[in-house]
Amino acid sequence: MLTLPRTLLPLLMAIATLSSVSVIAQTAPATPAPPAAVTPTAPSVPATEVSGVKFDNTMDLRGSKLQLNGVGVRYKLVFKVYTAGLYLGKKATTPEEAIDQPGNKRLQVVMLRDIDARELDKLFLRGVENNTSKSDFAKVIPGVIRMGQMSNEYKQLKAGDVFTIDWVDGTGTIFSIKGKPFGEPFKEPEFFNALLSIWLGKQPADWKLKDALLGNKS
Repeated sequence: MLTLPRTLLPLLMAIATLSSVSVIAQTAPATPAPPAAVTPTAPSVPATEVSGVKFDNTMDLRGSKLQLNGVGVRYKLVFKVYTAGLYLGKKATTPEEAIDQPGNKRLQVVMLRDIDARELDKLFLRGVENNTSKSDFAKVIPGVIRMGQMSNEYKQLKAGDVFTIDWVDGTGTIFSIKGKPFGEPFKEPEFFNALLSIWLGKQPADWKLKDALLGNKS
């Protein structure tokens, strides 16, 4: 029979005690972690989708709540050039109702294809000329010149780029490209109305788009 030295016995007993504690610790069930807090998500704003582009049905412009009056696609021949949405304070079904109603307004354009900014400039200039009298056109020439300056800074607009034309009471017409305001506001309301006539005038850029912006299903 093997006899252990008395000095070794206490050491072995201590090791045995530690081993049993370790086994107990390993086999004891782990305390479950508290569930992670769930952050509530903000409700999404209802939107209207056209050609893969979503337009919010309502928006806030400088403290004014606007509603999407209508949205459609601008075609050139068979090609889709851009989508456009018209935001007004209240529903309008005729050009006169849209142009004459007071309050803030927005025309929002989202490009569907790449286009030279100068080409877009020419389309807008032709639209203003076709839908304003000579006397009215003379009044908006400074604003038209400023539009030309935009094409000098933004050589090309690419698919997905967004630009807006806002009328803000007390401020004027504000151009924004890719969310960045361009230049100083143009204070005369005649200029914004002339721009709106590109889409809503008697010779609109696209008849189907005009109907769509006025909420008239064709």
